[in-house]
Amino acid sequence: MTAVTPITTGRRPPAGVSRSRRGRTGWVFVGPFMAVFALVFLAPIAYSLYLSFFRDQLVGGTSFVGLDNFQRAFEDEQFWAAVGRVLLFLVVQVPVMLGIALLIALALDSGRLYGKSFFRIAVFLPYAVPAVVATLMWGFIYGTRFGLVGNINEAFGVSLPDPLSPSLVLVSIGNIVTWEFIGYNMLIFYSALRVVPKSLYEAAEIDGAGEWRVITAVKIPAIRGALVIATIFSVIGSFQLFNEPSILQSLAPNAITTYFTPNLYTFTLSFSGRQQNYAATVSLVMGVVTMIIAYAVQLRGMRKEA
Repeated sequence: MTAVTPITTGRRPPAGVSRSRRGRTGWVFVGPFMAVFALVFLAPIAYSLYLSFFRDQLVGGTSFVGLDNFQRAFEDEQFWAAVGRVLLFLVVQVPVMLGIALLIALALDSGRLYGKSFFRIAVFLPYAVPAVVATLMWGFIYGTRFGLVGNINEAFGVSLPDPLSPSLVLVSIGNIVTWEFIGYNMLIFYSALRVVPKSLYEAAEIDGAGEWRVITAVKIPAIRGALVIATIFSVIGSFQLFNEPSILQSLAPNAITTYFTPNLYTFTLSFSGRQQNYAATVSLVMGVVTMIIAYAVQLRGMRKEA
């Protein structure tokens, strides 16, 4: 029996042409994202950098000042006071929030919690409340004249500390942020726990490890990547603190200044002080500070994981 050789009428395209075609196809898919990324991310940064080199003066109009705005920012006591305030907020609030979220996630993953689905939804529900609504709600609770604290003082004849006083307002804001984002971080940790191989638990039980030992030696190391991600998100969120102090400012004008946080300071400079050029400079400096600290947290987490 004679084998029949198929007859080919076409030619195989050159390798270079094939690669070029694949490259064009790739850019068709990536192009829309790159365009949007350049428009909403790179362009604002470039424009802010452009503004930071100028100063709008009453006499002479807009003039080029080089790095004078950056020098002013590094010498600005109000700006660095705001940075120090959010750093204190970060150091205290982030570990508390992530610790509570981790405990809840471990409790849900243990399988010993009755009504697990209800508690999971109940803990996550505050995250679905808009930040503005949540802040207004807690602002009403904190009120000593018309809110819950005032009602308790009147009903029981006590004098509870004012949550919106200068010494407690940062703690009160931390309570609001913690209430809002515990559910979000809990969901990250719980999702990571659900994909941990069951064989690790079985091996730990065979070795005689108790529940606490399983948590510290198996569960927490297994979700270290999720812990690092949640920490980075929380660090960035702390430096972006704006909604809560901005809304509570009308309720506590003596406690929350116009430079309470860097974002609030930038907003005040831009829209109340008409100093858009200096506001752009402060934003850039704050962005670099946030990037450095977030990157340091990432390196720390990766080193531990290694």
